[in-house]
Amino acid sequence: MNPSRPHLFGLLAGLFLAAGLAFAATTLASAWTRIAENNIIAVTGSARKNIRSDLAVWQANFSVEAPTLLDAQKRLQEDHGKVAAWLAMNGLEDVAYAPVQIQEVTTRRKHEGDDTFEIIRVGFRLTEYLSIRSQDVDRLPQLASKSSALLLQDIAFESGGFSFIYTKAGEAKVEMMAEATRDARTRAEQIAASGGASVKELRSAKMGVVQINPLYSSATSWEGNNDTSAIDKTITATVSATFALR
Repeated sequence: MNPSRPHLFGLLAGLFLAAGLAFAATTLASAWTRIAENNIIAVTGSARKNIRSDLAVWQANFSVEAPTLLDAQKRLQEDHGKVAAWLAMNGLEDVAYAPVQIQEVTTRRKHEGDDTFEIIRVGFRLTEYLSIRSQDVDRLPQLASKSSALLLQDIAFESGGFSFIYTKAGEAKVEMMAEATRDARTRAEQIAASGGASVKELRSAKMGVVQINPLYSSATSWEGNNDTSAIDKTITATVSATFALR
């Protein structure tokens, strides 16, 4: 019997044992890594801020009627000048005029001898729409209430309503996302502390739908509200975030 064979078997057994221990250590480390990576917490943070519109848009129109298109056009030009002068006198210079709309004015005429009618044209109606913009969101509605002065000049001026816009909504959304994420971390820390853990790092954050509503309103929609009816508004945002725990 070769005396070196037991020594060889012992050496091979030692190598196999070392390899097995190394594999077990690697497997244990990998398993621990997976457990650590799954040790996360998911929370939702929110942020709320009151804002004030910084742009008001006033929609209005005026119209004229005349037997012929030429007469109607002349009258509309005259009224246009008077409206522009009144707006300028009140400091409203950001005005956009839409193309003039032309409509036939008709009436029904009964045929003699029977009960039938025919539609005949008796003139034209020309309407000009305008949009007035102002950063003075309080003053513009007040001026609109004084537009009756144009009626005294025989101008058929009609107010169509207001839109109040917050032009910095894009910047606010970024700010609100950061604030909502901080709120989510605070909530995660409170929950983790109750379980004897602590928050390590932010893993992911997904912003929810931003809602812009009239002040004190809590209305929501899947698409996100963007109110234009109120001067003072409330903007709310939510963030779904996951944090790793230690």
